[in-house]
Amino acid sequence: MENREFFYRRLHSLLGVVPIGIFLIQHLVVNHFAVYGPESFNKAAHFMHDLPFRIVLEIFIIFLPIIFHAVLGVYIVFVAKNNVSRYGFFRNWMFYLQRITGIITLVFIVWHVWETRVQIGMGTKELDYSLMENILANPVMFWFYVIGVVSTTFHFANGLWSFLVSWGITVTPRSQKIATYATLLVFLAVTYIGIRALFAFV
Repeated sequence: MENREFFYRRLHSLLGVVPIGIFLIQHLVVNHFAVYGPESFNKAAHFMHDLPFRIVLEIFIIFLPIIFHAVLGVYIVFVAKNNVSRYGFFRNWMFYLQRITGIITLVFIVWHVWETRVQIGMGTKELDYSLMENILANPVMFWFYVIGVVSTTFHFANGLWSFLVSWGITVTPRSQKIATYATLLVFLAVTYIGIRALFAFV
């Protein structure tokens, strides 16, 4: 049982970076085309929509990894406890915030997928610039998306730090400190891309 849980947690960590993290960055970059106007965003969105084997790619590279990561993540939230003897005050806060942002991110992703994918599949909406423009025209939804994006980017960047530690890439205090600054830069960069896109839609 211990070996199985160790394997699942390692897989959980890996999927959070590859492929989920890569997809997150790609998704934010596509959304960032909104900065250059509706036509630029629509071209980028339609290019992604028309990729060969898109459904297969989405199922096996996006949806199944996200479902596994989310289910195990919720389990970890309920069983995990901050370990003050192992981690310092700052890392314990990061550990705690990782769990909180995991739940917020899950709620945000479910809602975002419903609005931008499920309803489109039902034929009630079309995936284009005007769809996001209409969604974000509501101030409540705009700030919901801001919180969702920041939560998601923090969860990814902080999870990247944990990935580097758990996979033995950063094992010394110095390397972990460097990784802290590096993942902070990642957080700031991807958050900027995501938030700037939101403002572009409004």
